[in-house]
Amino acid sequence: MAKRAAIVGVGQTYHKSRRPDVTQVELINEAVKAALDDAQLTIKDIECVLFGNMEECEGSFLTDCWATLGTGAYMKEGCKIYTGGTTGTTAAIAAAQHVASGLFDTVLVAAYEKQDESVYGMEPLGLVPDPLWRRRFRSGAGAASWFARVGTTYMAETGATEEHAAMVRLKADRCACRNPHAHLRLNLTMEAVLKSPFLLYPLRLLYLCPTTSGACALVVASEERAKRMAQKPVWFKDWVIVHYEIEGFEGFFPEGRITSHEQAANILYSRNGITNVRRDIQMAEIYEPATWAELQFSEWFHFAEKGGMWRMVERGATDIEGEFPINPSGGVTCTNPIGCTAMIRVAEAALQIRGDAGEHQVTRDVKTAVATGFGGSFWTEMVLLTKSLD
Repeated sequence: MAKRAAIVGVGQTYHKSRRPDVTQVELINEAVKAALDDAQLTIKDIECVLFGNMEECEGSFLTDCWATLGTGAYMKEGCKIYTGGTTGTTAAIAAAQHVASGLFDTVLVAAYEKQDESVYGMEPLGLVPDPLWRRRFRSGAGAASWFARVGTTYMAETGATEEHAAMVRLKADRCACRNPHAHLRLNLTMEAVLKSPFLLYPLRLLYLCPTTSGACALVVASEERAKRMAQKPVWFKDWVIVHYEIEGFEGFFPEGRITSHEQAANILYSRNGITNVRRDIQMAEIYEPATWAELQFSEWFHFAEKGGMWRMVERGATDIEGEFPINPSGGVTCTNPIGCTAMIRVAEAALQIRGDAGEHQVTRDVKTAVATGFGGSFWTEMVLLTKSLD
């Protein structure tokens, strides 16, 4: 890198299923203004504006062009970023790259989804890939069929039970109830979770991510600017992008090779001398569209040994007060404005390192955190953030 890059401003909306009180541009501006205020900057201080959004979720295209009043991008350098569910992490990584390259010293990156105006938003989730015919068939299953299979496979291979998925959902709800920005804050009980209807066994309705409207923004600055501008910069230590272009269910269960999650984790940890994940990293914000995904994905990220994640959940190790907190924000099963869901993971990890997460601040001293994005036909992005340049 020509320059080190740091997050110096974080902004989010208060996420809800519907925001009829604002337009898409106004929704975006809520997060942008919050990020600029957090960085103690104005839009005049920003040299470049990057923008992320899954356009089909609103049926509105060229959003980076007509949303300039919301992002402040008028007459500034910038571009639109869209990589499916990973859009938010891709955009955050792109902001770091724009600074690290030496092109800019101060970059604003914003992403959003306003799914209450959606025409096509659920279209991708309502199509199921058929592994035999290699084509997509319209179905009520779609993503639900993927994560149901994750659940059945995980139970068969590890000895976990459905109650462990329910524990993950309860943990997420406890965290979300402490996070004012979270969408679903339900004060759930185990009984309520296990009474939630099945979509496809063993995937219940409450186990899957909701449809959310919201926005997130980050201000990223070079080392020279960050040390002058922000009291608590959070540094980009490294990032990894691994995309498997695979149709069908083998995207989750590739024959004869490791998953993209495992490959990304192996690269990131090896490159940064991480030999004991739960010691060298203090917490994680991961993109888990379903409770079963949090159990399986966490093992692929080496947060637990193979088959051991449900045991960590049983003993409360992944709670806010636990030895390795995962998604103290409540995660994707509580908040899912798709185009910025992955950016929220980066934003929340940065807040944890700064110690500014409020009621959902973890009890561990967080010096290093990891945030992940997930999407497409098995795409993985991992971002390693640190408190110090050392």
